[in-house]
Amino acid sequence: MNNKLFAQIIKFGFVGGTSFVIDAGILFLLTEFCGIHYLLSGAISFTASVIYNYMLSIKWVFDAKKDVNKVQELAVFIGLSVIGLGLNQLLMWLFVDIFHIYYMLSKIIATAIVMVYNFVTRKLFIEK
Repeated sequence: MNNKLFAQIIKFGFVGGTSFVIDAGILFLLTEFCGIHYLLSGAISFTASVIYNYMLSIKWVFDAKKDVNKVQELAVFIGLSVIGLGLNQLLMWLFVDIFHIYYMLSKIIATAIVMVYNFVTRKLFIEK
């Protein structure tokens, strides 16, 4: 692995870690204190973390294409994120409702899986 890729993975890990804190924090607050079902809370929290993640990923993590239409780039990022949200929701439902794993632990497992998807797809579609 070259140094640029290693540095990029470290930055992606930082952005992903802080995105996870936002995601899990909002999920917990909405579920525990507002009484919102964990899947709806998860969709809201995931969306908030994606906005944060987009801003940092484009500015700091990935060497984004300079000549691309930013609206188109955002649309691609959102499209990939919607697929990530679907995968996250499916995994959360599977772990919580089928395997009876506590929703916050399920969030950690689902996030780890979706993080790999996010890195690969963003590297393929966002970076030049």
